[in-house]
Amino acid sequence: MNNRVFKISPAIIWVSSLFIGVLASIPKLLRLNFSALELGVDISIASFFSLFVWYYNLHTLPNFQSKPLPLPFVNKRLIRSLLLGLLCMGLLVIFHQLLFPYYHFQSMMLMYEFRGLVINLTVYLFLHLLYQGYTTQVISLELERIKADQLNAQFTLLKQQVNPHFLFNSLNTLKSMVEIQDKNATDFIVKLSDFYRSSLENRKKSLVPATEEIGVLQDYMFLLKARFEEGIQLEVHLSPGHLRSYIPVFTLQLLAENSIKHNILSLEHPLYIKICSEEDWIIVQNNLQLKRSPESSTHTGLENINERYRHLVKKEIIISEDTHFFTVKLPVINESEQPF
Repeated sequence: MNNRVFKISPAIIWVSSLFIGVLASIPKLLRLNFSALELGVDISIASFFSLFVWYYNLHTLPNFQSKPLPLPFVNKRLIRSLLLGLLCMGLLVIFHQLLFPYYHFQSMMLMYEFRGLVINLTVYLFLHLLYQGYTTQVISLELERIKADQLNAQFTLLKQQVNPHFLFNSLNTLKSMVEIQDKNATDFIVKLSDFYRSSLENRKKSLVPATEEIGVLQDYMFLLKARFEEGIQLEVHLSPGHLRSYIPVFTLQLLAENSIKHNILSLEHPLYIKICSEEDWIIVQNNLQLKRSPESSTHTGLENINERYRHLVKKEIIISEDTHFFTVKLPVINESEQPF
């Protein structure tokens, strides 16, 4: 589909033309009183006419290189094809009459012209249906490509995005830790550096090992705990098989951000984020303690994650919520399922 040129195999054209020629000569076969030469000439006229109709209509089809457009069945192309078909059939009959003067083909000119109209309409209809099917397929592929490009653009934007509030809060936290000479300030700087280095390194990746994604999440949670202390807790209980699986980059961080955005974090009411294994799923769950004045949400983060799973492995995430927990189930992606 790269050159986007509609083609039909020459073998199909020639075989079908011969078949049409034989089919058009069936009335003569039923008469029984005919000569082999007369039958051969009859088949020759219909076959050569079919070849003309095939190649003429193929040649006049739009050779779209940018955007294919559906064609109406009745149009100027059909009228031109029928008129030229009448002329071509007349010339073929005259040519065969000159080759075989003892057969009176010209007396059957009207019958040959009618036969030519039927052949022309049949081939045109068949070619029209093939072309329309091809056009529909190209348009579908184009829509899929546009959808994939749009998703990749959203994905790239997500990977390149650095939350300015998180960076601002992290630097403020670091400033406070340095001022009070907190012994964990050095670790905080190292974790902050590791987190942003990982973010930059993973910008061009689509999938990363689950262990690597969890490592980035743990660095992210370390930075958050410097602010919220015991107000946020992370538990990771993944099976060895799931630890060897793959996950779209930044998925766990985005889910953690989502839970922090919508829930209360305090020492009295800690936010618990739990990541565990369940059959062919990686479960990410947090307890619900929604803010009284929740931030506006467009759900683009969760939809982005879902679209990435659809695009990469043709799978979808499962989102559920009850009075106590918000849960997201991520399909496990094994090494053999990686698209690239």
